[in-house]
Amino acid sequence: MKLGIVGTGMIVRMVGPNLASWGIDVAAIAGTPRSADQVEELARELGAQGRYTDYRDLVADDAVDTVYVAVPNFLHFEVAEAALRAGKDVVCEKPLASNEREAAELAQIARECGRFLWEAVVTTRQPNFRLIRDELLPRIGTVKLVTVNYSQYSSRYDAFRAGTVLPAFDPAKAGGAIMDLGLYCLTFTIGLFGEPVGARYRANIERNIDTSGVVELDYDGFRAVNICAKDCGAPSYAIIQGTDGYIHMASQPNACGGITLHLNDGTEERYDRSLPVMWEGEFREFCRQQEAGDMDECLRQLEQSLAVNRVQNTVRREAGVVFPTD
Repeated sequence: MKLGIVGTGMIVRMVGPNLASWGIDVAAIAGTPRSADQVEELARELGAQGRYTDYRDLVADDAVDTVYVAVPNFLHFEVAEAALRAGKDVVCEKPLASNEREAAELAQIARECGRFLWEAVVTTRQPNFRLIRDELLPRIGTVKLVTVNYSQYSSRYDAFRAGTVLPAFDPAKAGGAIMDLGLYCLTFTIGLFGEPVGARYRANIERNIDTSGVVELDYDGFRAVNICAKDCGAPSYAIIQGTDGYIHMASQPNACGGITLHLNDGTEERYDRSLPVMWEGEFREFCRQQEAGDMDECLRQLEQSLAVNRVQNTVRREAGVVFPTD
């Protein structure tokens, strides 16, 4: 994989230094004229030869075969579309797009161009998630209740309270709790049980954006609750309750950390197959699919991303949070 990275923010600085150890060559970095110094710094650190202050120059670079879209949410569609139409595969940071219309359009463009399109949401590529899905769920009987909580006080909320609106809390830039931490909760739940038959979002809204809230999901035979908060903190976790026992994961739903299985007969089993670096599983999976030409698995995962995006954006609008792209 010859990767071109569009963006110079925190996620790039966390993921970037690990890419070489996963067999990925960073060929180019793109930012904006304002972030030119950061582009140069990252390019030196990651060994990238291409250095651009316009993403359009990066997607035209023949040395790049895959574009990693790591810009604010509201720019995902624009950059990903340009990359796909330029004949590049695309790794797009979550959320795939600002709403379900844009996400569906990106998926259609990828199919028409015959290119891979992956949403970089780590949850479903974590070994512990796959352990729950493939081995532990069948052992707890009929599922009755699911609770997933990702609550993390945001340093950007301090600025928001002081009157400065950064992208994380800006409706014009597709911010808010459901578009960020809530996405991981939805991906965990929908990744295990599929798209719900009904959903609603009870949100705390300040200045037209959701700073926290509770998503209620209806499934045939059971109920799920997803809690996401950027204006207050609490231990994050997931609990899946069944007629024969329950599964407890004591971590955020993106990290998918250690798991304890509790059965009604008193059995208690602990598991932890966590990777050393949280993003390793997804990038190794992207490389595997690309090298094998495994478009079927890519499209299966893409359909799941679209399902999450549909639920996420439908409940967001119904809660009164509206973006310009809507």
